Formats: sequence, C-alpha cells, structure tokens
Amino acid sequence: MTALVEVRNLSKHFGGIQAVDRASCSLHEGEVVGLLGHNGAGKSTLIKVLAGVFPADEGQIIVRGEEAKFASPRAARLAGIETIHQSLALAENLDAPSNLFLGRELLTPWGTLDVDRMEHEALEVISRLNPNFRDMKKSVREMSGGQRQTVAIARALYFNARILIMDEPCAALGPAETRMVQDTIRKLKAAGIGIFLISHDLSDVFEVCDRVTVMKNGAVVDTVKVAEVSQEDVLAMIILGRKPGKE
Repeated sequence: MTALVEVRNLSKHFGGIQAVDRASCSLHEGEVVGLLGHNGAGKSTLIKVLAGVFPADEGQIIVRGEEAKFASPRAARLAGIETIHQSLALAENLDAPSNLFLGRELLTPWGTLDVDRMEHEALEVISRLNPNFRDMKKSVREMSGGQRQTVAIARALYFNARILIMDEPCAALGPAETRMVQDTIRKLKAAGIGIFLISHDLSDVFEVCDRVTVMKNGAVVDTVKVAEVSQEDVLAMIILGRKPGKE
C-alpha cells in the first residue's frame, strides 16, 4: 500500500551540527506513528523539514507516491500536511469559529465576513470530533486543554489535512482530558488520517500508536510495531540506541 508520506535518507545540518542524519520513516492511511527520542535526538528538526519550515540538505519526501519539495509551511499544507503545535497557535481572545478560519475567513458575495456560515461549518467539523462540544462562542482562553486541542485539530481537518503532526498533544492535561484527546486520535485514524505523534509519555504512545520510530543523535535507531515490543524495549532504544532483541 502506498504510504501517505515517506521520508527517505533525509539529512539536515546547521553549520557543523548534523541535526538529522539519513533518517527514514513512513506513515500510512489510518495509522499513528510515534516519533520518539530525547531532546536533541533530531525528531523536531525532522518534523520541521516535513512541515516545510526547513529545506532538507539531502534525501527525499514522498507524498502519496510522488516526490515533494516544500519551500514553506504553506506548501506543506497544500500537500495535506498540518502541524498541531504544542502551543496550538490559537488566538486566546477569539472563539472556536474565529480561530478555525483565522486568516482564511469565509466571505459573503458582498465581501463581508460570513459569520453564520463560519459558525455552521465550525460546528459541523468540531462535532465530528467531539459531539459534546458546547462552547462554540466561548473564547479559547476559557476552554479546557482538551477543547483547545479539538479546535486546533478541527482547523487542520477543515482545510483537508490528511497527514497530521501532533506535538505533545496530551502535555499538561489531566486524565479525563487525555482520554478525550486519545479518543479524538482514534476517530482520526478511523477516518483514514495519518498521524505522526511526538510524545515523551510512553503510556500515551502505547495507547494510540501502531508503530514507533525512535531517533538518537540525529539518526533513526529503528521503527517497530507497538504490539511487538514492551515499554522497556522502547526505553532501551531511546536511552541506549539499542534495537529490540539486541544486547
């Protein structure tokens, strides 16, 4: 099956620092791949190249079977790749519809803001993710962490993202909100969305991921199926750079 996105032997350096060293990984439709590693392992740089923030020095990005080169985050978004940053990049003083369409507002035939249509469209996409969402007109600063995640994800989905990069989506959330975000991830999987999940919490990773790709010192240690390894195996990959089954 053709991958939604495949990274082949990608390298990126900054001066004398080799941030990513011939890294390869892939993501398929309806799959969640955890991208793991200590700070400085290279995962953030790899994701930023994939999201169009940095150009690659070497290697390829293959999107749905065709090579792609992203000169900007906008180019990556046009290819269906959206990043849900840990900060969520939401305007705290605005409500859900206003955040959903921020910078991409819908207009009436007379050139004015089509508020009613934006509210209707926002309600439709947010309700698919969370049927219990009832705070459409509440400002983001008044929302819970789980509700904020829903708004950020809905914004990506409305604009036809098929590949999501989620950076620590459950960080600083309580147990109930973490379960809500995990349920949302499962709904995205069921809809055929592919997700790269960056997380330091192995319990979250083992709850929702199908595979994990572990990086250390800029290189990929290995990619393994979650069902075939233990958390201790993955910790050894992260800390020691050791593949499962290797002494």
